[in-house]
Amino acid sequence: MSFTPRQAARRLSLLSLGCALAAVSLPALAQEAYPSKPIKLIVPFAAGGSTDLVARVIADGMRSTLGQSVVVDNKAGAGGMIGSEAVAQAAPDGYTIGMATVSTATINPSLYSRAAKLDGKLIPVANLVTMPSVYTVHPKMGANNFKDFLAKLRAEPGVYSAAVPGLGTLGHLMVASFNETLKTQMQIVPYRGAGPALNDALAGMVQVMPDQLPSVLPHVKAGKLLPVVLAGHERSPDMPEVPTFKELGYPELNELGISWFGMVAPAGTPPAMVAKLQEAALKAARLPEVVKRLKDMGAVPTQMEQSRFADQIAAERKRNKELLDRAGVKPE
Repeated sequence: MSFTPRQAARRLSLLSLGCALAAVSLPALAQEAYPSKPIKLIVPFAAGGSTDLVARVIADGMRSTLGQSVVVDNKAGAGGMIGSEAVAQAAPDGYTIGMATVSTATINPSLYSRAAKLDGKLIPVANLVTMPSVYTVHPKMGANNFKDFLAKLRAEPGVYSAAVPGLGTLGHLMVASFNETLKTQMQIVPYRGAGPALNDALAGMVQVMPDQLPSVLPHVKAGKLLPVVLAGHERSPDMPEVPTFKELGYPELNELGISWFGMVAPAGTPPAMVAKLQEAALKAARLPEVVKRLKDMGAVPTQMEQSRFADQIAAERKRNKELLDRAGVKPE
């Protein structure tokens, strides 16, 4: 088929216009398509722990908002460092995100020199869930409430021991701060993880165990451990007779013992993607079925303005650095 010069020029013009429109629309289409494949959610701790359980509940809820699966990938080791580094080193394309906790975000940077190298390489997405901690005692200690517990500690300084999941952990800071604030002398016994610490607490080899509520609740219900005080926003419906530190007049101990679980992304992730991830994660945390599952594990969706998340991390990091220094814990 042949064309006149005028027809050829007209067809060339239309072709050029079509190419130009396609070039303009491609970025918009690409942006609208996100996410177009499953998203990896790295959990820096082993499967079955509190962080893993929270991550899986939130991941399930995000599917309905994003239209894509959020696949949990456990990368445990080095106190959460291996998983955190994996997130920091991932491509900032919105398809790799990670879980952050009080330990990974606000303790590890002062505890491990390699953690400090992650400064600026992870950006906060959302603070999703909070979880209370509870001080439990072995029944043989003979303390059925906080008043009796404190009286025994003061009457026999240095006699009773508290199990913590390692030096520099949140449990360690909680007991050290308890001793400092209430003028007691519990012996701090560090273990290699919460599991061995809990086993010895159940056996009565140590008398005190501060831990997140979901971990000790089954043993409390079985009568193997007795709860004496809670660090939480309010009393737990599972143990309504147990007061919070805040009620007892110790707000700093209360705040220190409340764990949170958040989401982070590699630095450089486009703001539009971060915003979409934040929206999806927050919606997931408030779905009725998710709220119920969180409640069953003693957790609740975080009630805070998300613009404060970065400031919260900075403030808690400063506080925990001071606590580590006072406890004599040196960075590795």
